[in-house]
Amino acid sequence: MSDTFITVIAIFLAAILMFVFPLMAMSDQTDSVSQLAVETATKEFVDDIRSTGKITEDNYTKYVQTIGATGNTYNVDMEVKVLDENIGKKEAQVESKKIGENVYYSEYTSQIQDKLKNNGIYTLKEGDIVSVSVKNTNTTLSQQLKNFFYTVVGNDTYTVAAEAGGVVTATGSGLSNF
Repeated sequence: MSDTFITVIAIFLAAILMFVFPLMAMSDQTDSVSQLAVETATKEFVDDIRSTGKITEDNYTKYVQTIGATGNTYNVDMEVKVLDENIGKKEAQVESKKIGENVYYSEYTSQIQDKLKNNGIYTLKEGDIVSVSVKNTNTTLSQQLKNFFYTVVGNDTYTVAAEAGGVVTATGSGLSNF
């Protein structure tokens, strides 16, 4: 009786070692590849915005498709800090390039998407600041396995995420945002 019990336990442990741990390693590797792909795509998307001074509907759609090709779903948050160069606010200091004289106001994802939908293009100017943040919204296989074995449960847990941002270096041409 005790030999049968030990045999059953040995088979169970062997199954875990042969199937579950390699599956966990493969799923972690898949998440790592997805992470790299999302980081690269996000950096390229932001660099394109910074160098051209515009966000086009085609570029945004291509970006979303690129990160979606990883097999995960994502929440993309964009923010553009628009440089408000109100030259007439102070008569004595009319040069807008002075540090401390510039004021920024922010436009967020929904506002940017509305303008992309209406105009097909969102133009920026030199000095604006753009940032993009991406997090996966689905639970990956790696997360499911870790939750099962380690009981790492939480609503804010995500595996694949990326952020990129920078100052726009060119004024975009196209339709105005206003």
